[in-house]
Amino acid sequence: MSLIKPFMLLSWLLLLTISPYALAAQIQVTVDRNPVNLNDSFQVIFTAKEDPDDDPDFSPLEQDFSILHQNQASSSSWVNGQTSKTIQWTLNVMAKSAGNLEIPAIHFGDDVTSPVPVQVLQDSKQGGATSNEELFLKVEATPTDAYIQAQIIYTLRVYTRVDIARAQLSEPELADAVIEKLGDDSNYNTQVNGVSYSVTERKYAVFPQKSGKLTIKPLVLTAEVLTISRSIYNSFFNSQMAKAKRVESQAVTLDVKPAPATASGQHWLPAEQLELKQEWSGDITQMKVGEPLTRTLSIQAKGVTVGQLPELNASKIDGSVKTYPDQPVLKENKTSNGLTAFKEEKIALIPSQAGQITLPAINIPWFNTQSQQMETAHIPETVLTAAAGADMPAPPVTTTPAPSSQAEKTQAPAPVVLTQASPANYWPWVALGLGLVWLATLGYFLSRKAVDKVLPDEASLAREIRLKDVVNRLKKACAANDATAAKSALLAWGQLQFKATSLGAVATFCEARLRDEILLLNQALYGKDAHEWEGKRLFQTFTENQARAKLAGKEDSPLEPLYRL
Repeated sequence: MSLIKPFMLLSWLLLLTISPYALAAQIQVTVDRNPVNLNDSFQVIFTAKEDPDDDPDFSPLEQDFSILHQNQASSSSWVNGQTSKTIQWTLNVMAKSAGNLEIPAIHFGDDVTSPVPVQVLQDSKQGGATSNEELFLKVEATPTDAYIQAQIIYTLRVYTRVDIARAQLSEPELADAVIEKLGDDSNYNTQVNGVSYSVTERKYAVFPQKSGKLTIKPLVLTAEVLTISRSIYNSFFNSQMAKAKRVESQAVTLDVKPAPATASGQHWLPAEQLELKQEWSGDITQMKVGEPLTRTLSIQAKGVTVGQLPELNASKIDGSVKTYPDQPVLKENKTSNGLTAFKEEKIALIPSQAGQITLPAINIPWFNTQSQQMETAHIPETVLTAAAGADMPAPPVTTTPAPSSQAEKTQAPAPVVLTQASPANYWPWVALGLGLVWLATLGYFLSRKAVDKVLPDEASLAREIRLKDVVNRLKKACAANDATAAKSALLAWGQLQFKATSLGAVATFCEARLRDEILLLNQALYGKDAHEWEGKRLFQTFTENQARAKLAGKEDSPLEPLYRL
């Protein structure tokens, strides 16, 4: 008893010491945009998973920011017997000055948030509007001097200080480029020349496929501007009227540079970041003959489309290993900062004999658009060790009979006793034989039905094999700039996919860029002004077309109008 009391006292003291920290609510602070322009409003969001100690005190914010509006919302959910709660405070704020500011620590009673840095820019590009403009557009591209196939962020902003309806906005157009919309539109308030405007911001990722001077055409917005018509008799009968308005943005010119000489002869992959990984489903040093081991290779790149990612399981593997690759997993993540592409390839390896198996190293060259340098993502050579499985048959053991003695040789053989089976003993054997014949017949008919069911899958497998062969033929033809062989491969692909029998017919089933490349091939083969044909762009657009077809079922719903009615 004398030992228990001091121990309990010590436990209580420890609990009193750690309880304030253990019970403190964790409050996360985020901003919807960073950096922001001076005179642009933005949101500061405080999120807690449990009730904090007290109501928040936002007064420290007012030193550097004006609080325009604030609200609070909470939600609860019940999943698998577990209750979760989220409380959120959203503040609309505007910075009072430019510079590197900070969302200060905010007290929720005894609970305190961490400071969050915010960069506020002195916007010097706002001078394009006069104070009497009700509606105007601004566009910009970053950077304007990118490399071919590198990502360019194209930003559109719609400024309005009136109510509009039935708005229609054109999409950016560039003939030799892939253009993807990024994320959802964002909305905020700002001031231009002392006039308050509501701003809707939309971003696109542009991947130019041709070097030189390229111009993105002006965007056009048509809308009905709503105005109030006042009655001369009574202001109660004021009515709302609409007038049509059409505004255009400026054109944007891009100076697209060709791939640098250091990338000659290599797969051209410009990206902001790139990560290459390898994982195994088991221990590569303790493989068993006849048992599968799965290798997973994945690549994730920022600032590229999924169609630009290279094949990972391209190297040849030792013939003592059977390989069974899965279909690759392709994903694209679109945020306001740009595209991030992901590709995962799995391959099952089954060794057929014991020993060591060497898998060659994997090298993915890529161009870092941040450092402007060529880099190489690398997975070193991998050595697998396979041992004989536990169920492998042991080698046969041969024995030499011991020499017999002379007495054994001369010994008379034992007499053979013949027994005659009774007539009734053969009937069970006859019945067993008839039963086996019946089972064999039943098995035959069942197997025929199973074969009939499997035939469609076998036909599908055969078609996949033919498609893979056709794609390989097209790849080789494009690499060799062999227009005739490329035509033959495309016709075979079109026949398998669409029952099309001419290049023109195949082109009608393809997306715009691939359609254009097929028509260029057709012109190179049959046009009056025949010219030397290069197949690199055709196969690249073909690969992107295939990748997008796989992603088609996962695409988001069509874009909503810029303004809802």
